[in-house]
Parts: sequence; C-alpha cells; structure tokens
Amino acid sequence: MWIEVLLLAKLAKQPLHGYELRKQVEESSGRALSNNSLYPALRRFAEAGAVTRAAEPQEGKPPRHIYTITDVGRELLHDMLADLPPDLAADSAEFLARLASFRWLAPDERAAVLDARVAALVAQGDRMAKLAAAQQDPWSRLVLDEVGRRLADEQDWLATLRARARKPLPEEELR
Repeated sequence: MWIEVLLLAKLAKQPLHGYELRKQVEESSGRALSNNSLYPALRRFAEAGAVTRAAEPQEGKPPRHIYTITDVGRELLHDMLADLPPDLAADSAEFLARLASFRWLAPDERAAVLDARVAALVAQGDRMAKLAAAQQDPWSRLVLDEVGRRLADEQDWLATLRARARKPLPEEELR
C-alpha cells in the first residue's frame, strides 16, 4: 500500500507520465519501483476514478500517458494517509510513506499517525525484550537486544517529530 500512497502524493503535486512518476517515487523513497507495480496501481486508480489518463502525442513515438489526480483521488490519498491501522503501523515502509506526505494532513491527523507508529514500536520492543530474555544463545540475544535498541531509538526520533507535526506548515512549504 505504501506504493499507492506515494503515487497519489506525487500526482497531488502535478500530473506526470508513468516514467516520471516512477522516477520521483524512487528518488523520494530510495526504493525501486517496477513497472509491474506501477502500472497496475495506476490502472486501479483510473478504474476507481482517482486519476485520469490522457494520451500525449510524441513525434515519431507512441503517445505517452499523463496521469492526473482527481478530487476522488485527493480524498482517497487523504484517507490513506490519515489511517494507519496497527498491522500497517508496524511496517516501516508504510509509516515512512505517510510521514513523507504529512503535508497533506492536519496536525491532529499527523499526531494520530505518529501515535499508531509508536504503539507498534512499543509492541515490537516488548516482544524483542521477551525473546531476548528467553534466548540461550548469546549471539541471538545480542541481535534481539540490538533490534530492541533500534526500536527505542526510533521512538525517541518520533518524540522529536511530535512537536513539529502538531504545527501547520507555512503556506510556502506546501507548494
């Protein structure tokens, strides 16, 4: 689902053709996006009325398709961003896709997303601590302790984001 969030967020800024869209998602997320993920998602969005697709002629080449978000797509994007259920909150890619698009959320919605992530990290940390305490192999215990430490570090980082997330961004940052 993180792919869909990023696709709609990029289209909310401006209409793009598939290659540009894929490139922007990859550049902003650091993750590769295959055409096998991109185009089926765009097709689903078009079928749902979330995006429109228009052919743009190119000299000596087949036309390329430009995708534009619709009002339905903006509403869908907002709903996807603001809703972070526990199973998705535990997934880093899902959380980071939403965090990268906090500009589209109100401060209280941002706080709710951060709260969902913190709850998921606390649950994961509790689980790692229990597993580490029961682990007989010292190397496995070392790994579990390190995973727990990283979860705690992310919780500290999220605490610093809370103050920033509660403030509306200045209008110029929204462009």
